[in-house]
Amino acid sequence: MEDLVASIPRENRRLALEDKSNITKRPAPLTGGCRIEGYVRVKKVPGNLIISARSGSHSFDTSKMNMSHVINHLSFGKTISPRLLSDAKRLIPYLGRSHDRLNGRLFINHRDLDANVTIEHYLQIVKTEVATRKSSREHTLIEEYEYTAHSSLAQSIYIPVVKFHFELSPMQVLITENPKSFSHFLTNVCAIIGGVFTVAGILDSILHNTIRLMKKVELGKNF
Repeated sequence: MEDLVASIPRENRRLALEDKSNITKRPAPLTGGCRIEGYVRVKKVPGNLIISARSGSHSFDTSKMNMSHVINHLSFGKTISPRLLSDAKRLIPYLGRSHDRLNGRLFINHRDLDANVTIEHYLQIVKTEVATRKSSREHTLIEEYEYTAHSSLAQSIYIPVVKFHFELSPMQVLITENPKSFSHFLTNVCAIIGGVFTVAGILDSILHNTIRLMKKVELGKNF
């Protein structure tokens, strides 16, 4: 079934009408399937994105339809440049792990459930913002939407589809950077030095009492 989602050669995707000088017909792609690329504007409410076969002039044999697919890229929100994402990861190492969780994943129907199999993806989306502070100004470094995904197969009596059910979480993750002042640094240094002296005094007292106790035992004194 992997052949249904194999890559189509680039030269076969060009139409014969694009080249006016060549009137010969180009061969059809050797592998079946289609490639879908684009973006969809949606409101911040739960919804569905459904990919199916539709035609007013043709009928489909649903028992022969296989909705196996490969997700090359799926993300929400504006496109984030790799440089901007790397700058944000220097502040928060775990940021961006769920930005494109379904990228590169294969969903193949091996006919285990017979025909009319719909592949469903349930996406829970959470908005994340990273704000940095330079001097007295606050600057939004990155704004992205991360999501978790759960996929399943379902058998239906209707035309099989690929269904993406997305739901935005009412919560938002806000990560802010608060620079520390020089006085805060001095306070921490003094606290560390004071802690070192305190621990050293406790160890010295324990060592001194232990040595004195050992001397009393050696002299045979009662205590």
